[in-house]
Amino acid sequence: MRFAIPAMGTRFEVVLFAGAGGTGHAQLRAAGEAVIDEIAYWHARLNRFAPDSLVSHIVRRRGEPIRLDRETYDLFADADTVWRASEGAFDITVTGRAHLIKLDGSARTITVDGDDISIDLGGIAKGHALDCARARLEDAGVTAGLIHGGTSSVVAVGRPSASSRWRVALGPDAGDDVVTLADAALSLSDPAGQREVSGSDHIVDPRARFGRPGAARPTERVAVIGPSARLADAWSTALAVLGQAPDTLPIGYDARFLPGLVGAHPDAAAAI
Repeated sequence: MRFAIPAMGTRFEVVLFAGAGGTGHAQLRAAGEAVIDEIAYWHARLNRFAPDSLVSHIVRRRGEPIRLDRETYDLFADADTVWRASEGAFDITVTGRAHLIKLDGSARTITVDGDDISIDLGGIAKGHALDCARARLEDAGVTAGLIHGGTSSVVAVGRPSASSRWRVALGPDAGDDVVTLADAALSLSDPAGQREVSGSDHIVDPRARFGRPGAARPTERVAVIGPSARLADAWSTALAVLGQAPDTLPIGYDARFLPGLVGAHPDAAAAI
């Protein structure tokens, strides 16, 4: 059973199997529709271009602490963690000014300082939506499913059968690297692929705006595999900038640097 929705500038798809874990068609349809609703919710909430989104609200209320729900706070907390661990290679302000975003864990608030700061969650939002979508499947008792956002961000729930895992190709051709997933997430970042399509970069090095040593134009195509789609998403962006995995890459996450794909679409990973 398949479900799909356009969101976050790409297409999210959900694949569920009838009979997995004793689930029938009616239960799977309800679970799939709940996942679609969850993705639509986060698309509206995190869209920096929509004036009524949460992100726009936070930026408009500069200097004021804004209280967040647990899931949204955890999103910003993970973004902050990856920013620090990558020494600024990942930055949701894009401009190297993430230090102006203040988080208070006890009050669960976010405060933005600075008059001209903006927030762009494009390097982590898809992964966050996938983690939340996976939680909705688990709440519904679904034990096997695959959800992807543009195919470059994937989360696997369980296994398609007792003896197999979900197979995901890291490129558009049959000969490309294939990874297998079970209760895991994958994110693929490809700076050159986006350049081929639009002529511009969708991954930039935030450190370059301040002339920091080591800042460069990202060129590496990299896949990150780990428990959380949100962290895999953020770290794949950071590693595309860094060009190598630092010691601060969290335990349980694996990074693979891959050959470039000439003329490839940035969402080149394909679920098989």
